[in-house]
Amino acid sequence: MVVRTEWRLRQQSPQVHSQPRPAVALNSRWIIGLLTAVYLFWLLIRAVSQPAWLAELPDVVAEFLRLVEVGWLATLAVVWGVVWWQGRQADLRPLPSLSLEQLYNLQPAEFEQYVAQLFRQKKYKVSLRGRSGDLGVDLMLTRQGGKRAIVQCKRYRNTIGPDIVRELYGTLIHEGVSHAFLVTTADISDSAREWAQGKPMTLIDGPTLVEIARSLQIAPTKPKSA
Repeated sequence: MVVRTEWRLRQQSPQVHSQPRPAVALNSRWIIGLLTAVYLFWLLIRAVSQPAWLAELPDVVAEFLRLVEVGWLATLAVVWGVVWWQGRQADLRPLPSLSLEQLYNLQPAEFEQYVAQLFRQKKYKVSLRGRSGDLGVDLMLTRQGGKRAIVQCKRYRNTIGPDIVRELYGTLIHEGVSHAFLVTTADISDSAREWAQGKPMTLIDGPTLVEIARSLQIAPTKPKSA
């Protein structure tokens, strides 16, 4: 039984790509964030504390310090602009079409990012929530109009039973969202699907996930015949 989703699945030639990596590494973003925090802290000191030694600096040194501040601000603006632009480019990149076996071989965090990219390509705003105490919420989705949904990612081989679906439904109520998605590499039992019927839930099994990702691929351009 294939779940009904908003995606219109179309036949295309499968293409296998390696898992994309973020254009700006997470460590680099931490460094940029730290430099930004230091700059803001410095501005706070100047505005609130107004150290006496600043007023005693020679004019040449004071002018140099002002130039450093302006240059620092301009550099941070450019760097954050690049981070934003690269993030947008990553969102627009065609989703890699991986086989079930390749999905199994992803690390849990990689699988969550793969699913997150899928939803971004469907114009959802996605934030990753997977962490200790997340109540099983791996992704938080926001659609136009402010409607929110949650996603639980299960990189499983064993069949998903109704217990997992029931837990997800409880999380949906707790989070106060309008919909819940279960995205898994495994099969989903008939009893689990029957339990979800009539509820604001979408269950996506492994084969359906592969087909959805394939449907989002850009069809390769055929070379023109001479």
